[in-house]
Amino acid sequence: MSLRTPLLTGGGVAALLASIAVAVTVGPADISTGDVWAAVAAHLGVGEGTSAPLRDGIVWDLRMPRTLLAAVCGAGFAVCGAVMQSLLRNPLADPFVLGVSSGASTGAVAVVVLGVGGGVVSLSAGAFLGALLSFALVLLLSHTLGGSTDRVVLSGVAAMQLFSALTSFVVLTSADAETTRGVLFWLLGSLAGADWGQVLLCAGVLAGVLVVCLGYARTLDAFAFGDEAAAGLGVRVARTRLVLLCATALLTAALVSCAGAIGFVGLVLPHATRALTGAGHARLLPVTALTGAVFLVWVDTLARTVLDPQEVPVGVVTSLIGVPAFVVVLYRGRRRA
Repeated sequence: MSLRTPLLTGGGVAALLASIAVAVTVGPADISTGDVWAAVAAHLGVGEGTSAPLRDGIVWDLRMPRTLLAAVCGAGFAVCGAVMQSLLRNPLADPFVLGVSSGASTGAVAVVVLGVGGGVVSLSAGAFLGALLSFALVLLLSHTLGGSTDRVVLSGVAAMQLFSALTSFVVLTSADAETTRGVLFWLLGSLAGADWGQVLLCAGVLAGVLVVCLGYARTLDAFAFGDEAAAGLGVRVARTRLVLLCATALLTAALVSCAGAIGFVGLVLPHATRALTGAGHARLLPVTALTGAVFLVWVDTLARTVLDPQEVPVGVVTSLIGVPAFVVVLYRGRRRA
């Protein structure tokens, strides 16, 4: 049992590196794994580039940042889902239960359709600010209602419905057909146009939040027994919940602002990973992050190639895969019960 976590972690890292190397080669341009390694080595200053400039540009400027952003988003959404499910003691909790994605959608639509910010604020910045506004509303509502886990979930549902309605109203009343199509594509989740700035931003936030969550791993284990039991074990329940809610909301806001709302990653993968690692969060969180990263790398690869040259929104593909997978998880849970 003690060897399971290192084996799973090592296998996950190897699978992630191999997935990234192979995924970058998939596409209409003829790119080999040798071209990938040569381009990466050259840009990192540990080798000389052997690829043609065009291939180097395709690898380093187009496919590599997109693939890495997919890995970061997959890891981040999966970690947030695992934390939220334990923190709220709700197996249906996911990163969007706090209404963050709906707030991000409203912020993005306000920038793109209404021109809020006067061209100075980008779509990603508007989405991030909208996500934080939604989360602030959830915190305010849940605090005034008592701050219990069910109040947090209900406040999240209220905020989600409010901002979804605002988004729909703005799009229907102010957007033209072309703008509506572009906004809809982003709302369904898209990694097109990923750049190194987004990769570094999201990776930095993910690293910080993952460190915080791992620091609270034993506390998250205690939450599985309920708030009263956790308090009896010395956990400062209200403070811990606030810290972890803020951390996961910040990570979700950063990811959604760059990639849109990619559903089911944070809902399904934590359940699947628990079957391998058990419920202990010191083991669960790193393996869940690796599982989510590998999963979304391949989902994005499928999304951009299955109907080439047309691209399918990543969120559509994750939902098509996630719904059957979640049904399987539910049936397995029913048999164990």
